[in-house]
Amino acid sequence: MHAHGLSSIVRLFLRTVIGMVMLGLLPIAAHAASVPSCQQQASDDCYFSFQPAPGSGQLHYYASQSAEAAAGPTGPRSALIVIHGHPHDANITFNAALAASSLADTRKNTVIIAPVFQVSPDEASKCSTAGVPTAQTGDLLWTCASWLDGGEADNARGITSFTALDALVVEVTRRWPTVSVVTIAGFSAGAQMVQHYIGFAAADVSSKVALRYVVADPGTWLYFDGVRPVADGDPTSESTCADASCRFHLAPPINACPTVNQWKYGTDGLPASLKRAASVARAHYASADIFYLEAAQDSGTGRGTYSHILDKSCAAEAQGSFRLQRGLAYAAYDRQLLAPNKHRAVVVIPDCAHDVTCVFTSPTARAALLSPSH
Repeated sequence: MHAHGLSSIVRLFLRTVIGMVMLGLLPIAAHAASVPSCQQQASDDCYFSFQPAPGSGQLHYYASQSAEAAAGPTGPRSALIVIHGHPHDANITFNAALAASSLADTRKNTVIIAPVFQVSPDEASKCSTAGVPTAQTGDLLWTCASWLDGGEADNARGITSFTALDALVVEVTRRWPTVSVVTIAGFSAGAQMVQHYIGFAAADVSSKVALRYVVADPGTWLYFDGVRPVADGDPTSESTCADASCRFHLAPPINACPTVNQWKYGTDGLPASLKRAASVARAHYASADIFYLEAAQDSGTGRGTYSHILDKSCAAEAQGSFRLQRGLAYAAYDRQLLAPNKHRAVVVIPDCAHDVTCVFTSPTARAALLSPSH
């Protein structure tokens, strides 16, 4: 064939291919070009699953690295497991952690994991986020709220959200064997889950890796006795405890609230499924490596505080009026009664309200979330 004839065929082929692309008739190539990196944002390609116990059902999670890509001695040294909020916004939480890791330049050495505690289809309309896959046949299922405080899966007796998280830590160390430090962090409802989990985490999990915890902006806290910190000044005022200089005195709850020490606010009536006495859980909590983060503007009823969804039960109000107050109060309780030798402090993140991306990507939060590898 003459060169002129060959070039005509090539030109015709190229025009045909370009035309098909413009008409959207090459979906495989177009999809391949549009798939985002799992180190940039959540996608279905980053979505994995495993069974927390044989025959128990599946728990899904996003992961920023595949085990195959991170194989060998150059694999990640740290893992950051981030827990979604009430709307099951695991993709948003995952993306916030990815952004923090990118800013801290730890994407190669840290694998980001974001589990999804799935709910049944009839519950999903009350607590779901666009982009997160819905529950599939064989998935472990909780209600919109039961996973927050270690509740059992609706379809797997004996599998609690806490034991599922225990199993996820083991799964991470199995898939990424170079990991030696695991940080478990939560924001908002996810922080409630993490803060409650700390005292009930499986003891054998921490023997495999160094465990750290970051509790950021929970609505309520787990107390281990009847004492509550009371803010100096008017606790209902939006200007009271507006920064870390707030001062507290410890006293028994002064309000007549019959549920103030009930689980999930206290340790009375611990569910039998947690299989740990309150005194043992308290000792575990006191010995743990914990960081507290609070958004400076997550107080009062202003824009971005989502105060309309804040727990305002009498047991919650005994902990403070707003999230920032409650976080500062718990840090004071921790320093004075739980672990005075740990010198735990709550770090207030400036210029943030109740926003996981703002909090997680702040320089102070990045230092807590993305610790150097041990």
